Amino acid sequence: MSWLLIRVYTLLVYLFMFLPVAVVVLLSFNDNEFGSFPITGVSLRWFLKLAHNDAILRAFQTSIVLGALTAVISTTLGVLASLALVRYRMPGKNMISTLLIAPILVPEVVLAVALLLFLNALSLPKSFPLLLMGHVIFTLPFVVLVVQARLIGIRRDVEEAAMSLGASPVQTFFQITLPLLAPAVFAGMLFAFTISFDDITGTLFWKPGGVETVPTQIFAMLRNSISPEINALGTVMIVLTVGLPLLGVGIARTRSLRHGS
Repeated sequence: MSWLLIRVYTLLVYLFMFLPVAVVVLLSFNDNEFGSFPITGVSLRWFLKLAHNDAILRAFQTSIVLGALTAVISTTLGVLASLALVRYRMPGKNMISTLLIAPILVPEVVLAVALLLFLNALSLPKSFPLLLMGHVIFTLPFVVLVVQARLIGIRRDVEEAAMSLGASPVQTFFQITLPLLAPAVFAGMLFAFTISFDDITGTLFWKPGGVETVPTQIFAMLRNSISPEINALGTVMIVLTVGLPLLGVGIARTRSLRHGS
């Protein structure tokens, strides 16, 4: 009886979490301008209208550029930090590791306000590079955790064998360590891109005037009126933010199986 109650409770929690998402997806294909059930007809008109909305297209371009730069910078720094923390001994290693992971432990709104106050204290105006810096600070811990978990599983004697055969440390990294780390690096990069693309709390505090990402554009559209285009835009966001991590997991698993065989 207790297990039955737990299963029912779990099912209700999942319905509470994902039913609104399913409603948004269904309404994005609704031919009727007013979101209502039952759906009067299936149409792609809102997606076509979305594709001709200049403000949304600019927001998509900004989000993709911001997410790509965040992914590249966070992954590069995360790999270097993971190598330093796992492979080398240094004073204050535990403190450095804690500082790298700290942004996950701090609520995002607190981190956003703190960085904004820090920029104001330095008399630095809001700009795209500072917005990028904020996203890197927020996504870097996820990359470090993913890469560290994979790096710990790579045997040190494999790298030592390569260096004993005449390979330099740089050659060993690019020819031995990095290929073995590739699934984790790719997964961390996708995590960083997805988190940056989907972020709204920090972006609202850090973005300069006139710059909009897709989440902030949705927020601005909701303040004015509820348009069926928002449902279509929400569906696109769901596909990207859910599909990319699943794609990354699939590719990483495929690569792991190939290396294992």
